[in-house]
Amino acid sequence: MAKRDYYEVLGVERGSSEADLKKAYRRLAMKHHPDRNPDSKESEEAFKEANEAYEVLSDASKRAAYDQYGHAGVDPSMGGGGQGFGGQNFSDIFGDVFSDFFGGGRGGNGRGGAQRGSDLRYTLELNLEEAVRGTTVSIRVPTLVNCKPCDGSGAKKGSAPITCPTCGGIGQVRMQQGFFSVQQTCPRCHGQGKIISDPCDSCHGEGRVEEYKTLSVKVPSGVDTGDRIRLSGEGEAGMQGGPTGDLYVVINVREHAIFQRDGKHLYCEVPISFTDAALGGELEVPTLDGRVKLKIPEGTQTGKQFRLRGKGVAPVRGGGAGDLMCRVAVETPVNLDRRQRELLEEFRTSLEGNESHSPKANGWFEGVKRFFGDL
Repeated sequence: MAKRDYYEVLGVERGSSEADLKKAYRRLAMKHHPDRNPDSKESEEAFKEANEAYEVLSDASKRAAYDQYGHAGVDPSMGGGGQGFGGQNFSDIFGDVFSDFFGGGRGGNGRGGAQRGSDLRYTLELNLEEAVRGTTVSIRVPTLVNCKPCDGSGAKKGSAPITCPTCGGIGQVRMQQGFFSVQQTCPRCHGQGKIISDPCDSCHGEGRVEEYKTLSVKVPSGVDTGDRIRLSGEGEAGMQGGPTGDLYVVINVREHAIFQRDGKHLYCEVPISFTDAALGGELEVPTLDGRVKLKIPEGTQTGKQFRLRGKGVAPVRGGGAGDLMCRVAVETPVNLDRRQRELLEEFRTSLEGNESHSPKANGWFEGVKRFFGDL
């Protein structure tokens, strides 16, 4: 069956930028990755097809050859120099695609030699109290670690990787198509410069195995959503003796039932009765340190904001604690009995004709009259 156009596979135009190619490939890889679709042959084929298309179009030389000669310019079976999907397994591709999410990469330049392990990202959910006061939590993180039986070499104990006979250990090969010469990753060793003739039984030649690590994370006081804690050397193990990547713990603070946070300040809404608003009084309001008394002056209106200094959050990067802003919301009484209604009727009657009791309403009605030209 004839191969589909690589641009069509990724769903992009021929003049698309490298960023557009990566974005399109990432979307398809996430959708069709075998780990997400373990029993789907169609997803597996779509994943391979997308990987092959991106492997060609993301390389400037291969893309130029493909644009000029089509599949013949990059496919060895058609006389070209392309690698296609080749011998890469799903775990290799997964790392290539998604390592960008973790702010790192496999390191190296595609040639043989030690490569740094990928950085990892872990989202840590905290409640507001934990974020403000700080805490220590244990997390369980999936990662890749060096295979112990082969000590990360990928070769069975007692043997060792050998120099790739195809590229001579360089990791790159040059293919000639007419007058066009393309240098690309060696299809046999995949850029490593070495091949494993007798792979380790534990890691099957990868040199790394999947493992869960339990780590203790000390969260400093004052962190907020989006803050990152770096755990150096707790990411994926490097390849061929390369250094280990880092783990970035990203903080996400859950919504609170009472308080809303904005930087170092906290906000809350305090409901009060209309009698307390009219006559004044003293209320008990919550803070993260306990209850405090809040004095309400007589004639308080809805929306009035009271500031409790120093009752906010001390920022993680230093500086004094913020404030707690309490916004008053005057509640209208409901479910009145007969006597209560009578009292309110008497109260309403007593207010009639005296505009001094409702200064805002008086000003508002005057504005309405001016708007309609009644004044």
